[in-house]
Amino acid sequence: MKLDILTKTETLDLQKTIISKIRDLINFKNLEPGDKLPSERMLSEKFEVTRSNVREAIQKLEFYGLLESIPQSGTFVANIGVTAMNGMIEDILRLEEPDFKSLVETRILLELKTARLAALRRTDEDLEKMKEALDAYTEKVRNGEDAVQEDLLFHLAIAKACGNSTMNTFMLIITPEIITNFEKYHVCDGDQAQKGIQEHVEIYEAIKSKQPQLAKQKMKEHFKMLYQYCYNI
Repeated sequence: MKLDILTKTETLDLQKTIISKIRDLINFKNLEPGDKLPSERMLSEKFEVTRSNVREAIQKLEFYGLLESIPQSGTFVANIGVTAMNGMIEDILRLEEPDFKSLVETRILLELKTARLAALRRTDEDLEKMKEALDAYTEKVRNGEDAVQEDLLFHLAIAKACGNSTMNTFMLIITPEIITNFEKYHVCDGDQAQKGIQEHVEIYEAIKSKQPQLAKQKMKEHFKMLYQYCYNI
């Protein structure tokens, strides 16, 4: 039996196709807020795709608040008007996978804010998490090992310490793609990784001493090389 393995682009295209078909189904059947969609099994048979494909498309529409799944009951149209729903689905279908430069720009904008807020709101527990990640990063770099994940754990600890759940969620969403691209382009290799130790320490100390502007400035300096690197690849 031949096993078809879809590329990332093919998977995204398939997901968009299923979302389009779910939208068309809602419109064709004139489903109202609170109305129930057919089961995943029925949709997979109707669309001639796997149930997991249908589930991923439904989860994406749930993420944007257009559908609501209730355990043991099924999936329902959310409380949103048809015009608004169609408009939002069109926006979702136009979304493309972010490129590395877009990820870097988004990350920098987020982290300048999270560093500043973390300096204002951090707890002792937050500081412990940051220090653990910083120590793990330092140890790996000094041993000549890859430390991309430890680097990002340090930044995620700052995001959590900022006390803004939305910013924290955004960081969690973009982190897997950042790890992939960092490893692909060898962003944190060599001298840059060694330099990163001191930069991380300075960011940590600014947050620890509750100096928001200094924390923001140190984070900005930390990303200067990354930003330049991103636009030279």
